[in-house]
Amino acid sequence: MPSYTAPTKDMQFVLHDVLKVSASDIPGYADLDRDFTAAILEEAGKISSEVLHPLNTVGDVEGCRLENGVVYPPTGFKDAFEKMKEGGWPGLDMPEEFGGQALPYLISTAVGEMFSASNQAFTMYQGLTHGAASAILAHGSDAQKQTYLPKMVSCEWTGTMNLTEPHCGTDLGMMRTKAEPQADGSYKISGQKIFISAGDHNMADNIIHLVLAKIVGGPDGIKGVSLFIVPKVLVNEDGSLGERNAVSVGKLEEKMGIHGNATCVMNYDGATGYLLGEEHKGMRAMFTMMNEARLGVGMQGLAQAEAAYQNAVIYAKDRLQGRAVTGAENPEGPADPIIVHPDIRRSLMDQKSFTEGARAFAFWGATLIDQAHRSGDKEADGLISLLTPVLKGFLTDQGYDMTVQAQQVYGGHGYIEEWGMSQYTRDARIAMIYEGANGVQALDLVGRKLAQDGGKPVMAFFELVKTFCKENAGEDEAYVRDFIEPLKKASKDLQAAGMYFMQNGMKTPNNALAGSYDFMHMFGHVCLGLMWARMGKAALAALAEGTSDPDFYKAKLLTGRYYMARRLPATALHLSRIESGADTVMGLTADLF
Repeated sequence: MPSYTAPTKDMQFVLHDVLKVSASDIPGYADLDRDFTAAILEEAGKISSEVLHPLNTVGDVEGCRLENGVVYPPTGFKDAFEKMKEGGWPGLDMPEEFGGQALPYLISTAVGEMFSASNQAFTMYQGLTHGAASAILAHGSDAQKQTYLPKMVSCEWTGTMNLTEPHCGTDLGMMRTKAEPQADGSYKISGQKIFISAGDHNMADNIIHLVLAKIVGGPDGIKGVSLFIVPKVLVNEDGSLGERNAVSVGKLEEKMGIHGNATCVMNYDGATGYLLGEEHKGMRAMFTMMNEARLGVGMQGLAQAEAAYQNAVIYAKDRLQGRAVTGAENPEGPADPIIVHPDIRRSLMDQKSFTEGARAFAFWGATLIDQAHRSGDKEADGLISLLTPVLKGFLTDQGYDMTVQAQQVYGGHGYIEEWGMSQYTRDARIAMIYEGANGVQALDLVGRKLAQDGGKPVMAFFELVKTFCKENAGEDEAYVRDFIEPLKKASKDLQAAGMYFMQNGMKTPNNALAGSYDFMHMFGHVCLGLMWARMGKAALAALAEGTSDPDFYKAKLLTGRYYMARRLPATALHLSRIESGADTVMGLTADLF
């Protein structure tokens, strides 16, 4: 069975050596000293390793079952959920007035990585609840907040998001679920939703569904979509639970992965619902959930890659096969461990350089969210809006690829269920699809985010990279050669791609859209390049100051140099593809496929 150890040391490095969180002027960050964050991360890591991870294989093998209209999660999930609630983990960053601990989103992000890495299917139950609660917090009335948030923050009640229907996914303007106004101000919701994660289970007393529907008589298309709170069990005026609502589970989906999470077909048969936010402004309210969810899904890509990598390293050190080409390194044994072979090292270095760079990228993104929400910083809000599709799309694409590489290290054993590596690949695969498939993320990035606010966020990003390179041009010669120069070159590739879109996108839109996926990956590589340049600088500083663990910082430098030399040059390939235009992509007529 695979193992998992929370990477708390690396998290502390990113938080304090790189981001220097306790010195930040973001409200609440002054409290985030090393001892405080260490206490939280160590406890979360302990729960991840001792409580959640042992249930990961159980959830994968057993899955969920639907009996007499009730969904039962895998063995052990309910007890583990109680432990999560007792520890207050679901409300880590939620307001104190509703029972949360009001910690920065950054801390919730770090803890969320560990929980997802140890058991993604389980963690989704509370993750979806957090997203639904955030939407109610942002758009709900005072009465709605008082009714639902205390129970949702504690996860006594859980939450879901209901968007997709059998005939429409991304194009939500085609939805058929309808909402009929009632005399008492409520609505009757009728329709069917599919792919609803955590749609039903017996781990909470109530489930608060957030459902997109069209009010009868409203505008056509996406402009007529509204968002509704539809409880599984109706809530009385005094807060007690009342009658069962007219919402039911049609079936459980059989899936490639995340078997421990109940993915449901939900039927609404005149169920009582309550408008959340304004009429016909449902997408605005839903995006509060979706943007948070997309960041969380990006973290899932990183988390599965981290867990898979840890096990690949263990296997590579233990598995004996062949001899090192430079001479036996295990002369007393029948063969050398496979970690001596260059191609295994290449694979492990791909994984290690990705996971550590992605962690820094995700944590930096979380600081931008805190800066935007806690300080009202519009520039930070614009920047994280730009980076959200990159965080979601790039980290999940690359995260999946890294689980495949980890599986490959095992050879044939990676394909055998007994060794557990296939679960990481299967569980990681969904992250590329849900909360907006990655192709849609790329279209959003190029079609909407680049031009957002007159292009200010993307120009701010380029200026940020340029300033960093300029400020560090006088550093150690090897650092400049190995980190700054590759970052400058990659950033120029990204700017050249943006210029190509500006020059060709208006007159030939397909030229921009055909290159959108490459642009998303190019952007991701530049972001990780920036993170590695920052981490390399921090590692050099720690070594210069003197440290009790020089090997950690030396490894950090070597890993960063690997990324800059072997992974970051992919920007040149992506640029070449983008500048080739759309002719080769769109050349075939549909009947020739």
